[in-house]
Amino acid sequence: MLKRLLPLLILAIGIAGFMALRLTRPEPPPAVPQERSWRVEALTVARAEHVPVLPLFGELVAPERVSLVAPIAARVAERPVRDGQRVSEGTLLVALDDADLLPPLHQAEAEVADLEAQVANERLRHENDRRALERERELLASANRQLERNRSLVERNLASQADLDNASDAVSRARLSVTTRESAVAEHPSRLASLEARLARARATLASARRDVDRGRVLAPFDGVVTAVAVAPGDQVAVRAPLLSLYSAEGLELRARVPHRFQAELAASLARGESLVATAEEGGQRFVLSGLAGDSDPAGTEAILTLDGQADGLRPGALVAVLLDRPAVANALAVPFAALHGSDLLYRIDDDSRLERQRVERLGETLGPDGERWLLVRATGLGEGLAEGDRVIATHLPNAMQGLRVETASDLLEETPDEPSVEEAGQ
Repeated sequence: MLKRLLPLLILAIGIAGFMALRLTRPEPPPAVPQERSWRVEALTVARAEHVPVLPLFGELVAPERVSLVAPIAARVAERPVRDGQRVSEGTLLVALDDADLLPPLHQAEAEVADLEAQVANERLRHENDRRALERERELLASANRQLERNRSLVERNLASQADLDNASDAVSRARLSVTTRESAVAEHPSRLASLEARLARARATLASARRDVDRGRVLAPFDGVVTAVAVAPGDQVAVRAPLLSLYSAEGLELRARVPHRFQAELAASLARGESLVATAEEGGQRFVLSGLAGDSDPAGTEAILTLDGQADGLRPGALVAVLLDRPAVANALAVPFAALHGSDLLYRIDDDSRLERQRVERLGETLGPDGERWLLVRATGLGEGLAEGDRVIATHLPNAMQGLRVETASDLLEETPDEPSVEEAGQ
């Protein structure tokens, strides 16, 4: 009987102990709902004068670039330079074969010498004609006197009619000689002018031949870099065939498209004589805005930026990204791009660690303390809505709204150990 009651007794004792423990347990504290907060980074408002930058992307060009061509059809005798080589002014770049250059020169020299001799001969001939004309006029006068004497003798029957005819023929021959000589003297200016014109043409041909001989040895017109080499020694080139190009390493220009909304601002700065500098994002080369292109298109107008200093590896044709300094703006605030919500909203942190919406005007971009591009803004109602020393969130919150509770790193340092910890950002 006892064995049957023992299990029931143990079960009853366990139930009694459980009930006793339940009745004597401490009451748990009531659960208090806690408002959720979001951890953010804060930025203290400090209004100052900032220099906005304009990101530009353009192509590097060499305005001082010359393309050298062959003056005549000839064979390339020498080409002592290579593509990409730096050369000094006067360095031999290409030499054409003298066997092709000299024959035209010698032919032109001979033509000039021949025509100079013809001109001299014409002047000598004219002088002889002029002197002969004087003598022939004297002979004509003598023949006329003889004719008159014969007529007088015939009238007095002292001479025959044949003598009179002979005297008349002598006068005719003398007059013909005078007429012919006068014609030769009169034609002298036209003959001389024709010869001098031919001589001038021959001298021009000679000058052209000498020029071609000089250009047959292509020398560097300035210090520069050789590029676009198109020939090698032994090549046969045609007239005006390209040989190579040369550009000056100094004065390289960057041509970058500027949107229309910035053109008036940049043009006004140029008119005032201000120096606007652009810095390459890679390499750090400096460019100075020297002007705007004369034409435009719907995408904008090209800005012309001149390299200031050494090229440091830049070559024409390279695409370069730069940041162009725009005119400085006062009373502006620089914030990271993550601080902007939408297109024109910042959020200020009030004394209760809650967000207040503040509309801003975008002024451009500038370089932040970390070297990255930041946004440059000016708050509307700046004197009332956003004051010096205020804090704005620098973290982009997709759910940011008016009155949202946030906490910053400085808030966490001020918490006491017995206060509840804040929730992680993004929970």
